[in-house]
Amino acid sequence: MNNHIELLAPGGDIDSIKAAILAGTNAVYCGLDRFNARNRAANISFDDLNGILHLAHKNNCQVFLTLNIIVVDSEIPALFNLLNKLINTNIDGVIIQDLGLFYILSNYFKGLKIHASTQLTTHNEGQIRFLNRLNATRVNLSRELNIREIKALTVVAHQNNILTEVFVHGSNCISFSGICYMSSVHGGNSGNRGRCSQPCRDQYETTMKGKDFPLNLKDNSAFLDLRELADAGVDSLKIEGRIKKFHYVYTVVDAWRKQLDGFYNRDVVSADNSALYKVFNRHFSNTFLKGDINKDMFIDNPRDNSAIRLSELDGCSTDESLEKAKGDIYDQRTEIITKVENEIKQLSISKAPITISISGKSGTPLSLSVKTPDTSFEVFSNTNLADVGTEALNYEMIFKRFKVLNDGEYFIEQLNLEKLHPNLYLPFNELTAIKRKLWLFLNGSKEFVDPTKIPVLKKQNLVSTKPTLSVLISAPNDLYHYHETVATIYFLLPNCFKNESSEYIDLFKKNEKVIPWFPSVLIGEDFHAAVDLLLGLCPKTIVTDNTGIAFEAYKNGIPWIAGPALNIVNSFSLLCLKENYNCSGAFISNEISKIQLKGIKKPDNFKLYYSIYHPIVLMTSRQCLFHQVTGCTKNKIDDFCIPSCAKSAYITNLKNETFHIEKSKGNYHRIYNETNYLNTEIIADFPDFFSGFLLDLRCINAKNNIELDKPKIIQLFEAFLNGNTESEKELLTLIHPITNAQYSKGI
Repeated sequence: MNNHIELLAPGGDIDSIKAAILAGTNAVYCGLDRFNARNRAANISFDDLNGILHLAHKNNCQVFLTLNIIVVDSEIPALFNLLNKLINTNIDGVIIQDLGLFYILSNYFKGLKIHASTQLTTHNEGQIRFLNRLNATRVNLSRELNIREIKALTVVAHQNNILTEVFVHGSNCISFSGICYMSSVHGGNSGNRGRCSQPCRDQYETTMKGKDFPLNLKDNSAFLDLRELADAGVDSLKIEGRIKKFHYVYTVVDAWRKQLDGFYNRDVVSADNSALYKVFNRHFSNTFLKGDINKDMFIDNPRDNSAIRLSELDGCSTDESLEKAKGDIYDQRTEIITKVENEIKQLSISKAPITISISGKSGTPLSLSVKTPDTSFEVFSNTNLADVGTEALNYEMIFKRFKVLNDGEYFIEQLNLEKLHPNLYLPFNELTAIKRKLWLFLNGSKEFVDPTKIPVLKKQNLVSTKPTLSVLISAPNDLYHYHETVATIYFLLPNCFKNESSEYIDLFKKNEKVIPWFPSVLIGEDFHAAVDLLLGLCPKTIVTDNTGIAFEAYKNGIPWIAGPALNIVNSFSLLCLKENYNCSGAFISNEISKIQLKGIKKPDNFKLYYSIYHPIVLMTSRQCLFHQVTGCTKNKIDDFCIPSCAKSAYITNLKNETFHIEKSKGNYHRIYNETNYLNTEIIADFPDFFSGFLLDLRCINAKNNIELDKPKIIQLFEAFLNGNTESEKELLTLIHPITNAQYSKGI
C-alpha cells in the first residue's frame, strides 16, 4: 500500500485549529483576515500565524494558508507586503485561485509551495497539465467527480508531480465551485471573493413538487468510501468547514482519524458514522463520488438534521420524540464542547522564547549564545571586534538589527550584553550576516529572504483601431442570421458532444469564419472529444472558458482567447496567460467595476475583450435541478440525460426574485438571472482600451428574453461603436429589462 493518505482539516479560527491538532489531523488549512475565500470565518491574524505554525509543527501537523480569491490591481501592493512576510515563515503551502497570483508566486516567491484551490474547478487532465506549468504542487479536484474520474485524474497528476486532494466531508455546492455568480449578482457578495451569502440555501416559493428549498443539497460524506479513495491513489482527504465551530472540527476529524487508523492498522473500514451526526449536518450523501447523481441528494430542510435522525432511529416521529432527541443531541454536544474546550486550553500558540547572550572583547569574534525551549547553540562573527568604527555596539542597536527574528516562530525574550566589553565596533554587514545565521538555526536551515519589490508594469499602448463586434450563438439554425454581418461569430459548443463531434466539425468547416468557443466544464470523454475536435479542426483561433482546452491549444500552437469564466480581473493574470501559454487575448470578468477595471495594464501585443450584452449565467450544476422543482420521470441522471434532455422552469425566492432554470441538449443544468446584462457605458468609459465587444445572442428562454430582432440588434451595436448615440437610445428601448449593477459595485 502507498504512503498513508493525509487528513486535512479546516481551521476557521484558533480554537478550531487547536481542536483539529488534538483530534489528530495531518494538516490544517486556514485563512488570514484578507485574501481568503471564507470571509465569514473568524480567520486568524498574521501575528498569530507563526505561533500556530510552531504549535502545529511540534505536533507533526502541516499548515496551508488560503489566499484563494481573485485579486484586483489595487490590492497588489498589500498582497506583496503579505507575501514578503509569508516567504520568511515555515508555512507548508498556499492555496490559490487567481492566475495572477500563480504568476507572482512562480516568478517572485518560489519558496512557497502552490496548491490549486477548489475554486479552479479542476475536472480534466488538461487542467492538471495547465496547473503543472504554473508550478502547482497539489490540486483540489472538483467535488462533482466520481471515483473513476478521480482515479484517472490522480494518475495524470502523479505523472506531473502533483498531489490530489478530494473533499470527503461537509457542504456540497449545488454549483461547480468557482463558476457560481448567484451571490455576486444578487447582493454583490462574490463567491470568488469569499463572500458567498449562499442564496442557493434560501427558502423559495413552494415549487410544483411541493419543495421550499429546491436547491438545498445534503452534505457530502465519503466516510464509508475510504478504501475506494485509497485505491484511487488520492493523496489528501479534505474536510470542509472553516465557518464551523471547534467542537464540529474536533468531532469530524476525530471520526476520520479513527477511520484512517483502522484502515491502515487493521485493514478495516468502519460502517459506524454515528459520531458525524452529533454535530451540524444536512444529512449525508456520497452519490457524486459513486457516480449516482439522484434526487435523494436533495433535502428540503437546510437545518441541522441530527435530532431528526436520532428520533427516527428510536422508531418515533412524533413531536414529543423529536423534542426528546433535540435534548439528547444538546446534551451530547455540550459534553463534546466541554471536553474539547478544556483540552484546547492546554495548547498555546505563543511563539517560543529565545535568550541571546552576547560576549566579546577587542580583537576577538563576537560570540552569541542562543537558548530556546528545545535547544541551544552558538554563533560567531567572521570579523574580530574593533575599538573604532561607525557605531558602537549597544542594546538598542543590536536589538534593532535582530528584531526581524520576532517575525518567525520565536521572539527575543532576553538580549543579554553583560559579557560584552564596552565601546566595541563591528561592521554592519557582519551584523547582518550574524542575523542570517541565527535565522538559519531557528528556522530549520531556511534562509532569510529579503523583500521583493513590486514590479512596475508599463502602461499599455492604446488600441489604434476601432473595437470589433462579435456575436455568440449556440444553435446551428442561428447561423443564417449572420451571413451579412461584419461581426465575428463565435459558436459555443455544449458540455457534452462526444457523439456529435463529426457534425460540429462539419459545421465549422462549412462556416470557416465561425470561431469555436469551448465551455467551462468538460469532464472525461467530453474533454477528450473536445480535444479531438480542436486538433481535427486546427482552427485559426478559439475562445475557451476551460483551461484544459487552453493548454491543448497552447501545446499545439493554436491561437486562443481566454473566456470570461476564467475570472480575469488583474494585470498579472494577463501576463500569466501570455507568457506561459502564448494566449493572444482575454475577456475581462464582468464582476469588476469601472474603477477596478481602470487598474488593469495589458501586455504588449495582447487583446482585451468584454461581454457587453449577455444573459447572466448564475450557476452551472452537474445535478438535475428539476427533481425539486417540476419533478422528473427519472430518479437519477443517466447516460441520456445530458445529451438529450431539454426543458426549463422557474423558481422564485421570498424576495420575489425569479430565476430561470434551463437544461438544453448537450449541456449541464444552468440557472440564469431574470434580467440580462447590458453595459453601453463602457464604450465611452474605456476608449482605445478594448479590442472587441461581445453580444451573447444565444436562445435562452428567460422571461425577459423576448424574441429579439437579432440582425437589428447587431446593426444598432455596430452603429453605436461608430459613434451614433441615437442607436444607444434605441438599444435601451429594444432590450429590456437590463442590469449593469456589477459595473458600479464591483467585487
